[in-house]
Amino acid sequence: MNEQVDSSKIIFRGILPDEAEAYWPLRLEALKNHPESFGASYEMSVPIPLEEVRERIHTDPDDYILGAYTEEGLLAGMMGFKREQGLKLKHKAFIWGVYVSPPFRGQGIASGLLKEVLERGRRLDGLQQINLSVVDSNESAKRLYEQHGFEVYGIEKNALVVQGHGYDEAHMTYFYVKSS
Repeated sequence: MNEQVDSSKIIFRGILPDEAEAYWPLRLEALKNHPESFGASYEMSVPIPLEEVRERIHTDPDDYILGAYTEEGLLAGMMGFKREQGLKLKHKAFIWGVYVSPPFRGQGIASGLLKEVLERGRRLDGLQQINLSVVDSNESAKRLYEQHGFEVYGIEKNALVVQGHGYDEAHMTYFYVKSS
């Protein structure tokens, strides 16, 4: 699967609970191949039953996993979105679990996922900002987020430790409404 995919033909839509069989292998691939990029671990995730995975997949406008699908229906990438629920926090949301499978990288899929999440967020009443965390050494991901208007607001030293090695995370935010 090394052929180029026409990113204009990628379909961005929410992953449905009954698509757990397509979602979960991609999530496990992400956790296995890039353990420094996710708080969840491959080892703790492998034994999770598909029924529990289905229950974790939400389709609410405030809580979903956006998928990037090829014309053939193959899930090439994903991006999670969850809005905070507290009365004093619901002006914020966060992006999590961003991953594009290696054969599909460099084709604008992550950018397309991000554009779609930002557009959906724009339509949510009262949402003012979206936060995310990214491994500070992942320059291409940080550059992508910055190109779409995210700003670094802090670095968490040693945010994740994988096999004895600490990884710093850049905390980034995107503002729909600049606070005064």
